[in-house]
Amino acid sequence: MQNELLRELEARGFINQFSNMDALNDALNNGKITAYIGSDPTADSLHVGHLVPVMMMRWFQKFGHRPLMLVGGATGRIGDPSGRDTGRPMMTEEVLQKNIAGLKRSYQKFIRFDDSESGGVLVDNYDWMKNYSHLDFLAQFGTDFTVPHMLSMESVKKRLENGMTFLEFNYMTFQAVDFLTLYKKYNCVLQLCGADQWGNAVMGIELIRKKCGREVFVLSTAIITDSNGNKIGKSAGNAIWVNEDKTSPYEYYQYFRNTPDDLVEKFLKLFTEIPLDEIAKLSVLQGAELNIAKQRLAFAATEIAHGTAAARDAENAAMALFGGAGAIDNAPQTQIQMDEDMKIVDFLTHIGLFESKSEARRNVEQGGIQIDGNKITDVQYVVKIADEFMVQKGKKVFLRVVVKK
Repeated sequence: MQNELLRELEARGFINQFSNMDALNDALNNGKITAYIGSDPTADSLHVGHLVPVMMMRWFQKFGHRPLMLVGGATGRIGDPSGRDTGRPMMTEEVLQKNIAGLKRSYQKFIRFDDSESGGVLVDNYDWMKNYSHLDFLAQFGTDFTVPHMLSMESVKKRLENGMTFLEFNYMTFQAVDFLTLYKKYNCVLQLCGADQWGNAVMGIELIRKKCGREVFVLSTAIITDSNGNKIGKSAGNAIWVNEDKTSPYEYYQYFRNTPDDLVEKFLKLFTEIPLDEIAKLSVLQGAELNIAKQRLAFAATEIAHGTAAARDAENAAMALFGGAGAIDNAPQTQIQMDEDMKIVDFLTHIGLFESKSEARRNVEQGGIQIDGNKITDVQYVVKIADEFMVQKGKKVFLRVVVKK
């Protein structure tokens, strides 16, 4: 019989690849298990592109299983070659520690950490990797990995032509040792990961089989892309961050509120805990009624990441903005990142006032936009960096825009 948790994950579209589904199904039917997911501290927050495996782990915890949330203090010092054409820049120790602290704050938004059987545990692979000298590591694990196998990994093959370093080549061995260490210390038998981590993750399965004679498992999720098919992530320049000091709850809400029509059902299943029967009803809405589903998605996703009060405030601000509340004193406020001057059309879409550049351009040409009381009619107008803007659309819609320092 298929495990109830696996049925839920499959129905919601989480599962991309799996190592041994029948054995994992049996393990879940026989009791509670421990699973882990890891993220390297390349930034001081998770972003939406990270959240599908994190949400999958949240479901594991809801069903009574124990999550281990790993911060890659050691692997972050190496750089993961997966999905990259060039090496990652090396970080200073100060930046690394700041990023580790930020990732822990992100995890705590989605996972419950306490002393119960299903309480999450935060772990840092630097805590065990720092104890290995180079000679110790080679002596213990050097014969467990073959060079032909490592060279066959997709993350390696893509980088060979443009100069993969020996440092990055070691990354998969570190991740495999992470899995082995967590298996020995916590009886962790499952690794959850994004599709781009599949090769690294299955190395851990093989290492545990060699060292301990035990079958463990990997589940991967698909990589989430935007409406243009681009991977959502900070390297792509389109990241929506989880921590509110990088992306405000209003911006977070607006990101999901502006989900393309063809992705609404998918995002409802992945980024919320709305029951599937309710999602089925929301997903059949068409035309203007689809906005009801988008509002439900935005509220539920924001509520998980930022809490009910912040989600309600974001919803009310959006309703005031797009519903035409009509009072400057009550204007909703949003924070944005603005590192350079921007053309007016780019600026208006960046702040979430319009979903498309064509709509923004049309409103500018028709004289419907004012910034700080000045009507803008030239689509080539450049908005200069400032601390704050008051943007007006038409006669009744106002938005106070604060630029992050």
